[in-house]
Amino acid sequence: MTNKPNILLIYTGGTIGMVKDFETNTLRAFNFDNLLIRIPEIKQLDCNITTYSFETPIDSSNMSPEYWVQIANVIQDNYAKVDGFVVLHGSDTMSYTASALSFMLEDLEKPVIFTGSQLPIGDLRTDAKENLITAIQIASLQDNNLPQIQEVCLYFEYKLYRANRTTKINAEHFEAFTSPNYPELAESGVHLKVFKHNLLNTATKGAFNVHENMCTDIAVLKLYPGITEVVVAAVLNTPNIKGVILETYGAGNAPTLSWFSKLLEAALLKGIHVVNVTQCSGGSVIMGQYETSMHLQKLGLISGNDITFEAAIAKMMYLLSKELTKNEFKKCFQTSIKGELTDYFA
Repeated sequence: MTNKPNILLIYTGGTIGMVKDFETNTLRAFNFDNLLIRIPEIKQLDCNITTYSFETPIDSSNMSPEYWVQIANVIQDNYAKVDGFVVLHGSDTMSYTASALSFMLEDLEKPVIFTGSQLPIGDLRTDAKENLITAIQIASLQDNNLPQIQEVCLYFEYKLYRANRTTKINAEHFEAFTSPNYPELAESGVHLKVFKHNLLNTATKGAFNVHENMCTDIAVLKLYPGITEVVVAAVLNTPNIKGVILETYGAGNAPTLSWFSKLLEAALLKGIHVVNVTQCSGGSVIMGQYETSMHLQKLGLISGNDITFEAAIAKMMYLLSKELTKNEFKKCFQTSIKGELTDYFA
C-alpha cells in the first residue's frame, strides 16, 4: 500500500481565489483554509492537501521578481515535506512567473503546476474548479512512488503545458493560453492522458536549490514600420542595461538602414547582450535565411530561436545574474536549459 501524495497549494492572488461579496457586490479573496467548503469535490482526490497563502494577495499585474523569489522560497521551505506543488496565480503574468520559476528552481524533481481562472471560484460558470482540481490531480501523479511530472508546468482549460513554452493569447476565453512551439504535456478529458514522450528529461546533477538573484537590468525593443532612430537610440542607450530583447519581424528580420546597424553595433561594443526574438506567436528566428537578417547575424546578435517572449525575459534575467562571459552567455542562451527552446534551431 502506497501513501497518498502530499500536495502544497500556494495562493499568490488572482481571479481564481476570489468570491463575490453579495453585500458590496465586489470580489474579495477567500481563505484557502476553507477550500473544502468551497470545492467539496476536492475530497475525492487521492492526496493530502495543505495550503499556503500570501498574506496580501497580489494582482498579477503587480507581479515582480521579488515575488518570484517569495514563491520559490515557499517551494524550497516545503520541498522535503511534499510531493508536488500547485501555484495559483493571476493569468495576466502567469507565463512570466512560471517561466522564471522554471529557471530559478534548479535541479527540480517534483511537479510545480501553475493554474488560475478567467472567472472567480464562486461564479456560477467558473472555470476555476476544473482548473484547480485537475492541476492538483496532475501534481499527484506518480510512477513507482516518484512524481510523474518533474518540471514547472501551466495547466489551463484541459491542457497541461511546459510553463516556459506558454503565452497568454486571450483575455476572455477560457482557453487563455497556448504553447505555440511545443506540444502539450497532458490533456484532460474523460481520461487524463499524459504524453510522456513530451516531458522534460530531468537527469539532475545535484540537490534541489533556488537561484534567487534575477537581474532586471534589461530593455525591450519592439520593431514597427516607421520606428525612428531617436526611439531606437533611447532604448539602446538606457542607463545601466545589460541586455536587450529585440523583437523582430518574421524569422528574425529587421531594417537594413545604416543607422540601425550602427546603433546595435555600439550597444554590442558596450557589452550589452542583444537577443533576437520573433514577434510572431509561433515559429523561430533563423538569421541569415533572408537578406534582412544577414546584417544582424554578422553583428553577432544572439538568436532566440523558438523561445517565447516571456521565457526570453526570464532566461535573460537568469543568465545575466550568472556573470557569464559574452561567448558563454550566447552559448547558454541558444541552448535549451529547461526545455524552453528547440536545440536544433541553435
